[in-house]
Amino acid sequence: MRAALVQAGERLVVSCAERRIAHLLAEACPDAWHPVGNTVPDIEVFVSAERAPMDLTGAEPLTRGAWLRRGDVLLTNAAGSGFDLGVRVEGDRLRVEARWRPPLREHAAAYALRSRFHLLARAALVQYPALWWAGRRGRAPLHAAAVTVGDATCLLAGPGGIGRSTLLLQAVAAGEHACSDNLCVSDGIWAHGLIEPVRVEGGGGRRMAYGRSERSLPGRVDALRPDRLVVLRRSNAAWPVVNPLAPTAAARAVTAGTYMAGELRRYWAFAAALALGTGIGPSHPEVAETAAQLAARLPAYEIVLGAAPSAGLAELLADASAVMS
Repeated sequence: MRAALVQAGERLVVSCAERRIAHLLAEACPDAWHPVGNTVPDIEVFVSAERAPMDLTGAEPLTRGAWLRRGDVLLTNAAGSGFDLGVRVEGDRLRVEARWRPPLREHAAAYALRSRFHLLARAALVQYPALWWAGRRGRAPLHAAAVTVGDATCLLAGPGGIGRSTLLLQAVAAGEHACSDNLCVSDGIWAHGLIEPVRVEGGGGRRMAYGRSERSLPGRVDALRPDRLVVLRRSNAAWPVVNPLAPTAAARAVTAGTYMAGELRRYWAFAAALALGTGIGPSHPEVAETAAQLAARLPAYEIVLGAAPSAGLAELLADASAVMS
């Protein structure tokens, strides 16, 4: 496998010598891979067939499982994925070499807990490197997705399990466009999508946790510029309620939802280790600062979804516009 895609706003090229891992990566970014052609990559990931440990001769320890050697940051069992990573910054390009060398526990989990293994492998190989390199350019990860609804473009935020994916899929099924389902990166103006399958009940693809399965996201675009901020919450009320949301409360909801996201739970240590080892980028992504910038610039409201199935996003936004006017 040698293919390219745009991930979190970065041009990512992956070369993989392992058929099983190549299939995993193809499934991780459905309908997004394309031939490399004349693509000038921002990030190059090479998944090696080599099983020997990376050379730690002369390496200095950064922390448990991370070393610095002649400008390379070496991570063993990166993000609990079973892959060792060698990360090097070469000017405006990030190079990552990955070797499948799992400890016994991760090796067993890769077969016994396949959905967990797929999520962690995707994170280590095609998500976390792109998130970190995007951070170097001032884009912070957010647990949110941008989606068009008629003439509007919403940044749709809220904790996992609230119903965001269902609303988003209803919108794209009606002909709208989204840049992602769960995660994006933002500079406070644009939202660049992080590509991954949508996980919903009845998705029809690979079975995942919480009774969900995967499917691709139709109508996906690489980036959108939101013009409003919508925070979702759920209650036991019979009907949805729409309220205006103060900038401080909106920023808090986006920030908290990002730190609560299971997809990012292992990312913070990953990013800190690379920042410390390379001396590049923030040691801590500017999540709160970016959320505050978005909330200060965009009109914000909260949609409290009821216990029963609710109206679609277009109808809910029409209610929100009426509340804000």
